[in-house]
Amino acid sequence: MTGKRSRGEKVRRFILQNVASNSGDIAKVAAERFGVTRQAINKHLQRLVAERALEESGQTRSRAYRLATLSEWTKEYPTGPGLAEDPAWREDVHPALGNLPDNATRIWQHGFTEIFNNALDHADARHIVVSIEKTAVDTTLSIADDGIGIFRKIQDELGLLDERHAVLELSKGKLTTDPAKHSGEGIFFTTRMFEIFSIRSGDVCLTHRAGFKQDYTLETEESTKGTAVTMALNNRTSRTTKKVFDQFTDVEEYTFSKTVVPVELARYGDENLVSRSQAKRLLARVEKFRTVMLDFKDVPAIGQAFADEIFRVFEDQHPETRLVPINHSEEIGRMIRRARAGARERPT
Repeated sequence: MTGKRSRGEKVRRFILQNVASNSGDIAKVAAERFGVTRQAINKHLQRLVAERALEESGQTRSRAYRLATLSEWTKEYPTGPGLAEDPAWREDVHPALGNLPDNATRIWQHGFTEIFNNALDHADARHIVVSIEKTAVDTTLSIADDGIGIFRKIQDELGLLDERHAVLELSKGKLTTDPAKHSGEGIFFTTRMFEIFSIRSGDVCLTHRAGFKQDYTLETEESTKGTAVTMALNNRTSRTTKKVFDQFTDVEEYTFSKTVVPVELARYGDENLVSRSQAKRLLARVEKFRTVMLDFKDVPAIGQAFADEIFRVFEDQHPETRLVPINHSEEIGRMIRRARAGARERPT
């Protein structure tokens, strides 16, 4: 009996974890996965519907399933004296999240307090709205304000030409418009703690998806007033705040010493990365780190001047910063090796 119960729990867990991407054929997918009939899987589906973990629509062969919303919660906070992230977490958000494992709760506490505090300190907003939606699989939390907008704020403070420049700078880490109050590390680490983390502001939406082929996506959409941050996390996640911090921190000195720079964010549309000015934009402020992983994922090619500026000029001027190119094609690898060979061959 115990074995049957355990197998049934595995089947239902598989259904819940995979129904979002297989809404119309989850019975077929699960049957093939466990080597049972679709009729057997239908019993599990009906149990999950009865438990209100799933919702169904359609009839017979056109029947589809989706995760049901177990709970929803929203609260609007007028900004002003006395509003702070810790009481909001303790009195409102933590209870609204419900019972979660300790590691997930710590991630949510870090993410909420970091983003809520940023809205308080930087947004010049009049209102902040926090929303939570929870299913049997995951939880999504959104924080939206009606302030100036994070990318516009960075653009203005740093004198950048475009909001998209601000997106690239934000992705590197160690960026703050108020160094007296913030280290510039918060959003960098928070982004990497969640399975999905997105920031919508102005005409831009930046999304980070952990474990996906393309970690970052940058899209232009209808203008969003203020800033809206959305974070999603599996309720059974194995992630911990410590794992994320350790990935980018010098364990001996406890310093934020490593970053990953998505090279594709230096591109606009389908433009090619060929110029020294593009390379300089990509490399702005990276000398603050000891190790910089340059992620060439989804970059089809680079030009000689772009490569030379990064892998000869910058490396010669900043020997204390180690550049590590990753996820590049063989063609880009040859261009990198050529640039570095030029540095070695230069007369002394």
